[in-house]
Amino acid sequence: MSPIPRRSLLKAAAVAGAATQFSWALGSRGAAAAPGAETAADGPVTLDWLEDGGLGAAPGSTVGVPWPKGAHQDDQTFALTDADGRAVPVQSWPLAYWPDGSLKWTAHAVSSGTGKLTLTAGTPAPPERKVTVDRRGGTIGISTGVITARIAKSGATIVKSVTRGSTEIARNGRLVLLRQPEFEDGDQTAVRTERFDGAIDDVTVEQEGPVRAVVRVDGKHRKGRRGWLPFSVRLYFYAGSDSFRMVHTITYDGTQEPGKASGDFIRGIGVRFTVPLRDESYDRHIRIGGEGTGLLREAVKGITGLRRDPGAAVQAAQFAGEKLPDPATWDQRVTTRLQYIPEWGDYTLSQLSADGFALRKRTKKGYGWIPAGGGRRASGFGYVGGVGGGLSFGLRDFWEKHPAQLDIRDAHTDAAEVTLWLWSPEAQPMDLRFYHDGMGQDTFPEQLEGLNITYEDHEPGFGTPYGIARTSELLFWANESTPSAERLAQQVEAVRVLPQLAAPPEQLIGAKVFGPGLFSAPDRSTPAKAKIEDHLDFLFTYYKDQVEMRRWYGFWDYGDIMHTYDTARHQWRYDVGGYAWDNSELSPDLWLWYAYLRSGRADIFRFAEAMTRHTGEVDVYHLGQWAGLGTRHGVQHWADSAKQQRIANTTYRRYYYFLTADERVGDLMHANVDSDETFLVLDPIRKIRTEPYTPDRHALSIGFGTDWSGLVSAWLTEWERRGPKWQKARARVLSTMETIAAQPNGFVQGTGLYDLDTGRFAIAEEPVVGVSHLSAVFGLNELCAELIDLVDMPAFNEAYYDYCRYFNASKTEQAARYGSHFGSLILFQGHSRLDAYAAVQTGDDRLADRAWDKFYNSDGYRESAPWKTEKVTGSTALVAGSEATWVSTNDTALYGLAAIENLALLGDRMP
Repeated sequence: MSPIPRRSLLKAAAVAGAATQFSWALGSRGAAAAPGAETAADGPVTLDWLEDGGLGAAPGSTVGVPWPKGAHQDDQTFALTDADGRAVPVQSWPLAYWPDGSLKWTAHAVSSGTGKLTLTAGTPAPPERKVTVDRRGGTIGISTGVITARIAKSGATIVKSVTRGSTEIARNGRLVLLRQPEFEDGDQTAVRTERFDGAIDDVTVEQEGPVRAVVRVDGKHRKGRRGWLPFSVRLYFYAGSDSFRMVHTITYDGTQEPGKASGDFIRGIGVRFTVPLRDESYDRHIRIGGEGTGLLREAVKGITGLRRDPGAAVQAAQFAGEKLPDPATWDQRVTTRLQYIPEWGDYTLSQLSADGFALRKRTKKGYGWIPAGGGRRASGFGYVGGVGGGLSFGLRDFWEKHPAQLDIRDAHTDAAEVTLWLWSPEAQPMDLRFYHDGMGQDTFPEQLEGLNITYEDHEPGFGTPYGIARTSELLFWANESTPSAERLAQQVEAVRVLPQLAAPPEQLIGAKVFGPGLFSAPDRSTPAKAKIEDHLDFLFTYYKDQVEMRRWYGFWDYGDIMHTYDTARHQWRYDVGGYAWDNSELSPDLWLWYAYLRSGRADIFRFAEAMTRHTGEVDVYHLGQWAGLGTRHGVQHWADSAKQQRIANTTYRRYYYFLTADERVGDLMHANVDSDETFLVLDPIRKIRTEPYTPDRHALSIGFGTDWSGLVSAWLTEWERRGPKWQKARARVLSTMETIAAQPNGFVQGTGLYDLDTGRFAIAEEPVVGVSHLSAVFGLNELCAELIDLVDMPAFNEAYYDYCRYFNASKTEQAARYGSHFGSLILFQGHSRLDAYAAVQTGDDRLADRAWDKFYNSDGYRESAPWKTEKVTGSTALVAGSEATWVSTNDTALYGLAAIENLALLGDRMP
């Protein structure tokens, strides 16, 4: 990327007319169809569940469905039926629009269904018991027709009560934060903690039925005058359901300084409910999930295993969670001695690592704990209640995002307390301090030397966690009595794998969304195609296995993968600078989502889902001076000093949002609309500039590759969603496309000076060659394919096609076209997809041939690679498993995307 001296290369961009007035047409032409592409239907569409079992015990599911351009207008309604033709109630709303105003994506919420469902244009069936919202008084009442929750509008209690019929099942739902102000190593440390309670600042009803209602609660954790650790909680309710879902997000805004023992160390983050108990203690039941659907099944006062037998029927009833017969009918040797049987009021299950949980119980506070079992990986599920009603609860990704914990307290009294700890207070405090002292890297030259040895781009003060976030998902059931073993197993399964309805691949392919023609269904019709499909399967399976073998788990880490392997240590370079956590480098997120879009595979979806949750929250800043920027790959997700648009890239979030209508991911994308302002705060290439540069609001240096692709993805998404700033976003999309195309060398110019007020790049006076191997590998090709399909702007099309033509061209060809060649480039295999795209768009057979030549015969993965793993055993590695020393995540992401796109675009032109 070439710096542009402002004084010599500028001429002011003409800003004739208002920024929102343009002379080109929108959506008047389409990209050339991929050979053999599916054609999406405008209805009916068959929806199916990602995994077997349908909705199960989950409260409901919401799915995004794409439509071809012009298929449905904004006022279209939709109906849903099951396999037997029976109407299924559905709530529908638009997620995105095509430029002509027709529906591009719609969301559909259901609260019932087990098998395949058919979606058609039509009138939706009303639910038998619909969701209603009552805003009267000091709370917001949400009724599903089965349960009613009252949400507070202020104070420290979020959920005032949850009732089923006339029975209160839970109350006083609140957020708990434990802060430890000192964190010293050693064995002479005194541990002190203080508790903060979540306090509400704002409550918004985002949806209010008839099938789905959503309430958002925002606030901070407070104690006295201090408020910190902002939270955003969404509560989801579905018609006819006895349960609700919570999506809980915290953003870290505390202080932890390297080398200092004092700071804002989090000792515990929890969600807590009070559960009223009315039954006799022998009719109160505890259920705590172990491995799989296994459960600890006990009563507060157990009458099994005693020296005297109350009767087999009585014992069986207690184990089943059923109401016991009148004690007067038992063996009186038991009945007369009930007061001597202990009541177990407190239980704790702690999962401090991915490899072990421990369960213990005690009678009450102040008395000793006894071990109650343990195992490897707990489900994160629990229940407390009795024959008169009780609360089931669960934390998704419980062991994957360790350390986690479940507490039940005071079950022997008339009010038990349940806490789901997202960070276990029994673990070490959350230590987010930067991991080294800088090692003398105080100046840019010293930092570049450090980059040249560890690949870490260090800068003092930049490795801060201030502003990173994390989202967790919880489920709660208000049961009318202790559930049966079968029902409990369904609830456990819903916690472990939240049921998700999905549109079929043929609809995703044929609707021509996410870059028309760039992905197609897996095809093994020829040996060459089959071999590539095998390679794609191998790579995904390898990374899935490496997550397990290398234990890429933990509250802040789960969802990410490592960047590069250390062949000498038989270990990923988890502790070597920029070779550690990947942080979306070269777009593995895109590879995974494209792999899912074409296949519909549940395992790929779940892997990509975890990555999206991680990279959009942990690798990006949401508060502070770098809000809207992400952090380059490193030993800690926030460690590297390269804070850039390419990691915050909205492109990586779009897939999950449109497939699921997830509101939290929608928040993240909307927050990026004004990310162009971040270039005033931080110059992404400050360390390598050769001429003076001061950020100027009217002349910000922004690259056309990694920078612009991140910005335009946010603008395009806001425009498509018709978000609050969609008109500004649309103007930014069009004006930047126009002014990139108008540069003397188009995309090859590399960089332009951008005006924040007009949203336009100044047109340089002189042509410059500023090509980087990174420019197109953070979603640029996929975004440009979408933009070219949406906007009829021939000059932009040609500018991009030219970039595609010449990146993989010879230096002689580059120099002949642009006056000088592009320098020493790499990543040719990954760029073969640009050749393929331009070949289809322009009908250039030579580009088609070159696409496959660069795919097979340049860098990256060759056919001659081993395409297998080797066993790692004994003292070679910490854990026995497998390795593929030739695999790197950069190459994997680029190979995966090139393989998928080349097969879709030029599968009929393979050598």
